[in-house]
Amino acid sequence: MRLAFLSDIHGNVQALHAVQRFLTDEQVETVVILGDLVGYGASPGAVIDIVQRQGWVCSMGSSDARVAFGFAERGERSGVAEETLVWTRKMLTDDQMEFLRRLPTGGRIMTRLGRVRYFHGSPHDPDARLDLLADDRELEGVLENLGARVIVCGGTHVPYFRRVGPGLFIDPGSVGLSLNREPGADVAIVEITAQDVKVQLHKISYDYHAAAFDIVAWNLPPVIADVIKSGRMG
Repeated sequence: MRLAFLSDIHGNVQALHAVQRFLTDEQVETVVILGDLVGYGASPGAVIDIVQRQGWVCSMGSSDARVAFGFAERGERSGVAEETLVWTRKMLTDDQMEFLRRLPTGGRIMTRLGRVRYFHGSPHDPDARLDLLADDRELEGVLENLGARVIVCGGTHVPYFRRVGPGLFIDPGSVGLSLNREPGADVAIVEITAQDVKVQLHKISYDYHAAAFDIVAWNLPPVIADVIKSGRMG
């Protein structure tokens, strides 16, 4: 079984198009998106439309939830993220908003090696975070509680994987706003056999200058364009 995991697309349609082209040669059985389709980027509606057309499996991210349920407009937070989420909500159609509202918080895939659990931040709350740097004992407890052999989660925007005992934790990074100090779109390809799990973390090149230009053209915070071009925050 070959699975592709994507996360944190954040309205970056140029990055998503590049990932689409990459996946045509990867012969994966299922594409799973860990949420945050929207936020930051200038093409949230186009990203939602692509995901719908492709029929990819998708869970809800924290930005998706804040847009879908209007949390960003309640003044509970402030800053660049909230500014772009308020703008995003105004740009989406009713059908696109309904798609976000119907996203599940996560899911599971049964394999010959065991269960794969996936979600954005934590199993029941896309706005929370699972600490992948915690000690082995704590993470072994997470695997046991979720009854999983592999756990895939997003939200950090940094690709990472870690073996803990017989289990595996994976963060595929970010398609649209990667923060591992290298511009590009992050994709994790996970191959599962009856004996083992193999993980390949890919960095896909795309026209990030075009994505940054769209940010400026829509009068979104220019710091987002800088992050897209540099792969780092600040």
